[in-house]
Amino acid sequence: MTAFSSRHDKGIVGAPMLHMGSLAIVLFAFWLLLTGSIERKFLIYGILTALITARVTYPLLLIPDDAGTKKYFLLGVNPGKLVLYLLWLFWQLVLANLDVLKATVRPEIEIAPRIVRFRYQAENPIAKVCLANSITLTPGTVTIDVTEDGVFTVHALTDGAAAGLKDGAMQEKAAWLFDTPYTFTFIGEEV
Repeated sequence: MTAFSSRHDKGIVGAPMLHMGSLAIVLFAFWLLLTGSIERKFLIYGILTALITARVTYPLLLIPDDAGTKKYFLLGVNPGKLVLYLLWLFWQLVLANLDVLKATVRPEIEIAPRIVRFRYQAENPIAKVCLANSITLTPGTVTIDVTEDGVFTVHALTDGAAAGLKDGAMQEKAAWLFDTPYTFTFIGEEV
């Protein structure tokens, strides 16, 4: 698929020209950061390089859904929602750190490791990747496996970490970030 044909592909979710424009802006900002100069020739080189790179690489950043009927832009997330999600995730990291700290510092160590399984189906495949990485970033939990049919296998270190996976809050936030419909089903846990 070429950049020209991807602009007219009806399977792409969102506006391809808007995607390429936002990609060019991000690339140009990165160019400015690397060059550290705002001389006219560097600005012209940066703009041209960003536009050409965005046009050439755009098809590489389209991720198909499981059915292969839709394609999602890898960086196609609302910046405002991303900031809110990152703030929420940071707060979850603080809470998880406190949970692990309480479990390990007490004289009677309250570590209760277990394997938690749940099914998470989201239309946008990037939401699944975001969820798996968010779980692994959170202290006390590690995503061990994600199957093609959406079954997540997660190691949870404490009761609090396991409870956080059962309630579906993080699953809901990942779907909210990418504006995608989802289903969540808790399968079970093994001690």
